Amino acid sequence: MNLANLDLNLLVALHALLQEHNVTRAAERVGLSQPAMSAALARLRRHFDDDLLVRSGNRFELSTLGRELSTQTDMACHVVERVFSAQAGFDPATSQREFTIMTSDYPMAVLSRPLTTALREQAPGVRLRFPRINTLAVHDIDTTLRSIDGVLLPHGFITDQPAVDLYTDRWVCVAAEDHPSIGERLTMDDVRRLPWVVTYQRPTSYAPAAEQLDILDIEPHIEFTVEGFLAVPLLVAGTDRIALLQERLARRLLPLGGFRILECPFQPTPLVEAMWWHPTHRHDPGHTWLRGFLAEVGKQADGEAPLTDAH
Repeated sequence: MNLANLDLNLLVALHALLQEHNVTRAAERVGLSQPAMSAALARLRRHFDDDLLVRSGNRFELSTLGRELSTQTDMACHVVERVFSAQAGFDPATSQREFTIMTSDYPMAVLSRPLTTALREQAPGVRLRFPRINTLAVHDIDTTLRSIDGVLLPHGFITDQPAVDLYTDRWVCVAAEDHPSIGERLTMDDVRRLPWVVTYQRPTSYAPAAEQLDILDIEPHIEFTVEGFLAVPLLVAGTDRIALLQERLARRLLPLGGFRILECPFQPTPLVEAMWWHPTHRHDPGHTWLRGFLAEVGKQADGEAPLTDAH
């Protein structure tokens, strides 16, 4: 299909329709009249030979093709916006640019303080958006990285993409501070018999407890699986459950109380947190600044809380 023959205004209309599932709301979203949006929908239906929006009672639902196009149009609009917002140079002190970085709650907790300070000092008008990381995004990382500025994830989950290392961390065990059956040290017997809280438990996501224990031929008794790290201490406090948690995060949350940090009775693989990005951003002056900025913020995070023996 020849791009020159396409009306790219229809992409904007299609995106709004697939997001809103409603002609009136889609029209309001992009500043069109309802008749104009209805005409756009008619043109889109002819183009795709599909209804896209299917009436169900007093509302509309997406057709099968509409559901498939929903993610694609979202990504396409992001790419188009990036193309037309590109500039020959980049001045962080005056820029109003928004960068999108997919991440979990863990690196946000570690980086939040130095990130906030540095951003206000160096680029007060720059905006950072942090959508939550998900399994599908990691599984198709090339497509994901083409539509956003980066993904924060440790080494070991993404290959064949450039990365900027941010900081190092290690895994520790956490248990209730008044745990009824753990002494001063956690033992391998404790690991085998006690229930676990684990995170993300999917092939392309974090599953540190399952991965580390599988190497030791231990099948943990998993009682809770959560898609995030901040909830882990809350699910451990006041219970007989244990969990693995990144030491930097564990120490950041320790003032909340209710849990203690213990050395693991095995040797978990250390982690290096990084920002992964797509090679198409290599010559973008703004992205070049972003990579250096986050690397510096990561060094500050490394320096403000150096790793020590757990206690």
